[in-house]
Amino acid sequence: MNIIELFEKGGPTIWPLLGLSVLAIGTVFERLWFWSNLLKGERKTAKQIIDAARRDWDEATHLARQSSNQPIGRFLFTPLRLANQEPEIFRLALEASADEELTAMRKGSKVLEAVIALSPLLGLFGTIQGLQKSLGALDIEDLGKITLGLDNALTSTWVGLLVAIVSLTFYRLFQGLVFNQARIFRRTGNELELVYRQFWLQSIGTRPALPPQKDSPESQEI
Repeated sequence: MNIIELFEKGGPTIWPLLGLSVLAIGTVFERLWFWSNLLKGERKTAKQIIDAARRDWDEATHLARQSSNQPIGRFLFTPLRLANQEPEIFRLALEASADEELTAMRKGSKVLEAVIALSPLLGLFGTIQGLQKSLGALDIEDLGKITLGLDNALTSTWVGLLVAIVSLTFYRLFQGLVFNQARIFRRTGNELELVYRQFWLQSIGTRPALPPQKDSPESQEI
């Protein structure tokens, strides 16, 4: 069956199915390009920034700024630039940055969800429409024509199912990548937070003690 025959047998619902398939293919290719670029050297970049943070906080901030074209770089740079802030603020910055990056990684999910839901329904609609047309002209002498009508009616169903199955496959793949990315963010963020808490405790220990207040017991003894 060539393309022309497919459109002839599929009926009017084949056109919206074609639109959905083009939309799904465009989204899939865009996401594949996004993930192929994202996964290049991501773990290496995260390791370099964490190792630098253990040595020099300013160096780690500089490395994260240089890697701001990558999600992992933006994720780590947001809290790194908050040096000398309380650890709780640092942790909140990590969580907010992770949420923002993960939301961007889910781009296209709604499009694929819509294609997965609508494609089978459009296919079934075309099948019912074809069956109604074939059975409406039911005649014992025209069994051959009825069989041909049933074949044409089922074409839209398998096209709709094909579009939905392919879209669902890539949808699950992208969801798995987002889930794995969340694990990487969580692990890297925990390591950086631990380093920052150590840095915070050291900075607290090197700060000069505050002079006693006038109403304190130390000032009264003097």
